[in-house]
Amino acid sequence: MSLFEITEVDRQVYDTELRDFLPDEIFDIHSHLWLESFWSTPKNTDMRAVSWPYLVARDNSVQNLEESYRLLFPNHRVVPMVFANPEPSDDTKQHNDYVQNSAEAYGYPALYFSHPNQSAAEVERGVLEGGFLGLKSYLNLAPAHIPEPSIRILDFFPPNHLEVLNRHGWIMMLHIPRSARLKDPMNLEDIAWIKRKYPRIRLILAHVGRAYCQEDVGNALEVLSPYNDLMFDFSANCNPDVLEMLVGNVGAERVMFGSDLPITRMRMRRICENGHYINLVPPGLYGDVSADPNMREVSEEEGKSLTFFLYREALAMKMALLRLGFGAKEAERVFAGNARDLLRTVQRETYQTPGRWEKI
Repeated sequence: MSLFEITEVDRQVYDTELRDFLPDEIFDIHSHLWLESFWSTPKNTDMRAVSWPYLVARDNSVQNLEESYRLLFPNHRVVPMVFANPEPSDDTKQHNDYVQNSAEAYGYPALYFSHPNQSAAEVERGVLEGGFLGLKSYLNLAPAHIPEPSIRILDFFPPNHLEVLNRHGWIMMLHIPRSARLKDPMNLEDIAWIKRKYPRIRLILAHVGRAYCQEDVGNALEVLSPYNDLMFDFSANCNPDVLEMLVGNVGAERVMFGSDLPITRMRMRRICENGHYINLVPPGLYGDVSADPNMREVSEEEGKSLTFFLYREALAMKMALLRLGFGAKEAERVFAGNARDLLRTVQRETYQTPGRWEKI
């Protein structure tokens, strides 16, 4: 039995809109691996993160990730950078060990998932011994006494970890906190401080800084304009207006595709209402979503016309690039070249060897 169904609607979207638009080789800078058996408590019981992603998939084994690419992009080679997805009470070592073993077995680049309680030496050793290329962390690992609206970047990426990243020139995959998202003044202050204090960090703002609606952007791109090596991934972001603003301001050379699998296996389309994103989904497919402010069901008829979140993300970038007058060259940079160059550089600077994903 297939991991998920590919419908005629999906085939039409892929065959007519994406197959020839996407480069033959795709680099996915943002994908997750974990097993449900790693959970020590039910997901999101601390309410520091949205819960709807776990309605799509309870876990994502390395085998499921490979199968997802086979089903979604049958005419393309996809190279993902993988990292874990732990909750605060999980054993992060178990998560990181699984990612490390999976990356070695499948030839993937990977990031080490750090916990703010770890020492700098422990984080550095974890990266080097595991062959990782940098760090990912998450706001729900910030100290429990800090209310979710008050969490700042340094609460889960402490300065001693930033010093390690800077010394080695490693990748920092940053999912920013706070309800105002990318435009939040404290987020912008912290990002600017990190860029000034730790200039060798290869800093990536995940999900375009969680700017899923135009209202989330504010003046952020203007404020961040002095930092011309700051990078963005647009994982789980399917807003063509936001992506047009991003690429139009920073250029195609600093933007990277990320799938955020497994959640982008969701069938949906997204709307914004009063600056708040809502995922419109087929009725009954993801259980009772009536209490989730980010979810809303559509009619049975419309539900049959919905394709994958991941396709909508790729289509949104296609629309943004076309609006800007860009073509195949920029599409190759965004969906492959930028990430490929970054990963190759960090790999060779750190380990003096080619990456296991590189074609030799």
